[in-house]
Amino acid sequence: MKPVIALVGRPNVGKSTLFNRLTRSRDALVADMPGLTRDRHYGEGRIGERPFLVIDTGGFEPVAKEGIMHEMAKQTRQAVAEADVVLFIVDGRQGLTPHDKTITDFLRKSGRPVMLVVNKAEGMRYTAVTADFYELGLGDPYVISAAHGDGVADLVGEALDSVAAQRPAVEEIPDEAPGKGIRIAIVGRPNVGKSTLVNTLLGEERVIAFDMPGTTRDSIEIPFERDGKQYSLIDTAGIRRRGKVFEAIEKFSVVKTLQSISEANVVVLLIDAQQDVSEQDAHIAGFILESGRALVVGVNKWDGLNSDKRDQIKMDLERKLNFLSFAKFHFISALKSTGIGPLMKSVDAAYAAAMAKLPTPKLTRALAEAVEHQQPRRKGSVRPKLRYAHQGGQNPPIVVIHGNSLEAIDANYKRYLEKHFRETFSLVGTPLRIELRSSKNPFAKGES
Repeated sequence: MKPVIALVGRPNVGKSTLFNRLTRSRDALVADMPGLTRDRHYGEGRIGERPFLVIDTGGFEPVAKEGIMHEMAKQTRQAVAEADVVLFIVDGRQGLTPHDKTITDFLRKSGRPVMLVVNKAEGMRYTAVTADFYELGLGDPYVISAAHGDGVADLVGEALDSVAAQRPAVEEIPDEAPGKGIRIAIVGRPNVGKSTLVNTLLGEERVIAFDMPGTTRDSIEIPFERDGKQYSLIDTAGIRRRGKVFEAIEKFSVVKTLQSISEANVVVLLIDAQQDVSEQDAHIAGFILESGRALVVGVNKWDGLNSDKRDQIKMDLERKLNFLSFAKFHFISALKSTGIGPLMKSVDAAYAAAMAKLPTPKLTRALAEAVEHQQPRRKGSVRPKLRYAHQGGQNPPIVVIHGNSLEAIDANYKRYLEKHFRETFSLVGTPLRIELRSSKNPFAKGES
């Protein structure tokens, strides 16, 4: 499970600047959803080989009783509750303020590990910039410049080390363990029927359900068997520990959803057919696509809808989720167990496509066929030459294409190649990545 880092502090101390640096200046997911303010952002970061989730929060006013500041404070409290470690950001230029002391009181009562971070410290001596902040009683401050990147890598490394020290060592699960199989995450916004689908899957045929060893905090995997095949459901909002596995809890947690997607082999995105397709559905779908996970879409509560409503929903799906054309859509009723068989067949097919092995001779032959049918456009006097292809990874499949002047290939031609490879190798239900690598010209100027 990826560690979760929350950035907390009063307004204008540089939280968003640090967030953008940690996520390489790109919001992985903007949680513009019901019940979440626009100032609360979720993103993925990585220091070396160590991935993590980071939450950016709005300016924190713990004592706010009403208005937008009260709503933002609620969201910050939720972020702190979801975090493994909190980075409390203060402004080294302005020094210690009464507002900082109020936030410190809240963080101390929260029980979460807190690291005090003095930002905007570029060009300042450590002792001068940190002296006032020892008064907060949070230990030695970490001095950084989010804008310039000074000290940021060391800070995050320390934060991740502290999370690792908190968590128990994960036990190795032997290959013959019941949990072996396709790992499925069922995700979606609240009240779409996730828990009902979980209950339906676990309640059919011979069911094996128990807590897996080595899980941390609230995360569990629930192994089950269907038609002689082994699967594991990864904990999402709606699944509880031990005796409460079948309790229908629909609390939505962005962090839990992102973690479940990252840990899954296949994601089932559940959509409520009795409601319009929302921006929240599209946000979640976008993150699944960006994460490279195999995907099956289940349109739930399909029973009871008249033909006009069904046609309207299908048009809505085609218009708002057209970027998921690689995925299979199934119209189901989790409550009445209709459409579940075909849905699970698509889960198997999506996993097989995500893990497919694509031989280099066949990939190169498919590339030649694509180029013969449609060559890339010239860019000035240069026409890109695509020579051969090989597989660069799985889950999602990555096709690496070598040639000359490939930087001139535009996005439309890459989409054409992706479609051709999909059709050639029957890759349904998984994203496909195309990487272009140009050979260097040894006679070009400056080359030896």
